[in-house]
Amino acid sequence: MSNTRRRLTGRVVRSKTQNTVTVKVDRTFRHPLYQKVMRVSKKFLVHDELGTQPGDRVRIVESRPISKRKRWVVEEVLKKAESAK
Repeated sequence: MSNTRRRLTGRVVRSKTQNTVTVKVDRTFRHPLYQKVMRVSKKFLVHDELGTQPGDRVRIVESRPISKRKRWVVEEVLKKAESAK
């Protein structure tokens, strides 16, 4: 069962609000003219039912609008954060 919803991989940077986390997605590409490798990051507000913590690596998937700025949902946790002890 395949669908056309976009999926991105990023790192949770903030999880203070209820059922919402902020995920930072990094993207690298080569500049068309100067051929320098560019790194651009973007933050997404993501609906979270799985209870992720800052530092977790997650896969997010496009969804219907949940609130004014939330259009993504955490699909799965790829790697848990290293606990700082």
